[in-house]
Amino acid sequence: MIIRNLVVGPLESNCFVIADEKTREALVIDPGDEPDKILDFITGNNLEVKYIVCTHAHFDHVGAVPEIKKETGAKIIIHRDELDMYQRSKDLAALWTYELDPLPEPDIFVVEGDKLEIGDVKFEILHTPGHSPGGICIYGEGILLTGDTLFAGSVGRTDFPGGDIEKLKRSFKKLMALPDETKVLPGHGPQSTIGNERIHNLFSHEI
Repeated sequence: MIIRNLVVGPLESNCFVIADEKTREALVIDPGDEPDKILDFITGNNLEVKYIVCTHAHFDHVGAVPEIKKETGAKIIIHRDELDMYQRSKDLAALWTYELDPLPEPDIFVVEGDKLEIGDVKFEILHTPGHSPGGICIYGEGILLTGDTLFAGSVGRTDFPGGDIEKLKRSFKKLMALPDETKVLPGHGPQSTIGNERIHNLFSHEI
């Protein structure tokens, strides 16, 4: 399995490209900005992007979706509860003085328990609202891509539109039930493990 973290945009979002080494099928997760950087890695490694997965629709995680979709033809995946946020992303970005191109319509709506496969690499969708209504994590192959639900030592903010601290608490508990050795690949900042977060995450002591 190929995993590449590309840090993009002014908020230094983590875009992940994950691919099956044999088939070269790939996922692009949270392409928030700098589409050329992302596409250079894709073409340079002869990858075929099957899906563009948005863990949520805040502008720093979807800013490069139009260009990646145009160049690869990959299917855009979001949770249905995130559709309103996705459709309003351009206006919400403007509040941060960030110009966002209109986003293409999503191709696939996922829910808790849905599966994603690229070659022999298999993932499961976890619905983890709180930071946003349709926030999702992608779990499988010993890794957990958490978007802005869970960071190393912290969690996502809930003071944005659609945020809900009680839902985030439930989502956090769901993630803490995963195996200790699960690698946490968050939407910003360094990587961690579930075991480390269960002990050291500040949120662990607040719920």
